Amino acid sequence: MSAVVSGLSKQQEKKLRSMFCQSKLSLLFKASVHGYSADSFHQKCDRQGPTVVVAYNNSGYVFGAFTSSDYAQTGKDIVDDKAFLFSFNCNVNNNDPLRVVSGNPQCAFNDGNTGPNFGSLAFLHNNTATVNSNPGIYQFDPQQMHGNNLELTELEVYRVEDFGGLMDKPWRRFLWNFERREEILCSVSEWKPSVKSVKQARILLVGPVGAGKSSFFNSINSVFKGYVSTQANTGTAGSSLTTQFRTYRIKAGKTGSFLPFMLCDTMGMEEGANAGLDVDDFTSILKGHIQDRYQFNPSVPLQDDSPHFHKSASVKDKIHCVLYVIDTSKVKLLSKKMTEKFVALRRKANQLGIPQLVVLTKVDEACPLVEADLKHVYQSHYINRMMQEVCANIGVSLTAVVPVKNYSQEVELDPEMDILLLNALNHILRAAEGYFDDQGEDALQYFNCTCGRY
Repeated sequence: MSAVVSGLSKQQEKKLRSMFCQSKLSLLFKASVHGYSADSFHQKCDRQGPTVVVAYNNSGYVFGAFTSSDYAQTGKDIVDDKAFLFSFNCNVNNNDPLRVVSGNPQCAFNDGNTGPNFGSLAFLHNNTATVNSNPGIYQFDPQQMHGNNLELTELEVYRVEDFGGLMDKPWRRFLWNFERREEILCSVSEWKPSVKSVKQARILLVGPVGAGKSSFFNSINSVFKGYVSTQANTGTAGSSLTTQFRTYRIKAGKTGSFLPFMLCDTMGMEEGANAGLDVDDFTSILKGHIQDRYQFNPSVPLQDDSPHFHKSASVKDKIHCVLYVIDTSKVKLLSKKMTEKFVALRRKANQLGIPQLVVLTKVDEACPLVEADLKHVYQSHYINRMMQEVCANIGVSLTAVVPVKNYSQEVELDPEMDILLLNALNHILRAAEGYFDDQGEDALQYFNCTCGRY
């Protein structure tokens, strides 16, 4: 299945959002991915609250309809005095969007089992990539609305969400000053695992394709190198760019010693069967059986008789903390299948007593208030809601969720980004320390039992 990515350019999204007081747009449905059918539309979009339909044609028009009411297939005409149709032409610069309200809000749209039907515009007409256009309760010039081109190149539906503004004060205590940055840099560099046989804590990054796993490593690496690094392969693709199991060590500075942790990157999670990271391979990684640069085969997990299988794994080879990396903008788009995969991975890690955290990436892309000032991350109602939702979906506590902004388009380091990244790293190492504490207790119990027998 193709990646579910918005077809709106940044300028188009900004123009569309301006019609909703800068609300957040979360992609629910993309016809080229989910299908040009009413059933597919209702499966993804029913009972989602306020939504906007966005249609595209090859004449350069982006047009559609907004309703503040649910789709629920009641078969009734729905009252909605907030509903409207809109259009703007991408080929015309700086033009204001056309906005058309209903002449009769008592029947703003028909809530049937067809595609979104606003009377004057009926999308996915007869389960095809077309629109039926017939000005009626919405009065418009067809040339202005869609250029008389009713063949669609794409149709998307977005949930329209209120950011909720900023809280009066941060809900999580956080220091943004330079002294705090230097303090964490120093404490991380001097930290050591409490189990003597382990020189470096092994931190595993797991998450959906495009969530920012490799970018998170690059960002942490950048903070310690002193410049923006692109060592790990990153980018956008429909499937995972990471096809090998990779272990990355990080140096303090250009010539310093290696830091007391390594970040392990793995294949991205995908919805389909025989695609993305396999649960059995995940378990083998946790137990230390998969070696650096192993090439994944999603169809066949690594077998214990393979020459790539590390049979004599010890504590130093195992994973000491798992990070589930999730794009903040995609929290509400996590499918049932993807959530079930997270739960399955959580179950395996729990059985092995491995601590787990969630890293929420791209907080700036998810909330324009945070984009304007990264220090608003713990004051944003929206970011707080996304963190709460992750907790409910994946089954972690709020203390186990940390937001970050990865280096992506920046070419110079940013102190505020560094502090947020370092704070996440500090949290991660504390979790790993808990794992080593448990190992120490187990070792002590074993020693006492052995001594007791002699």
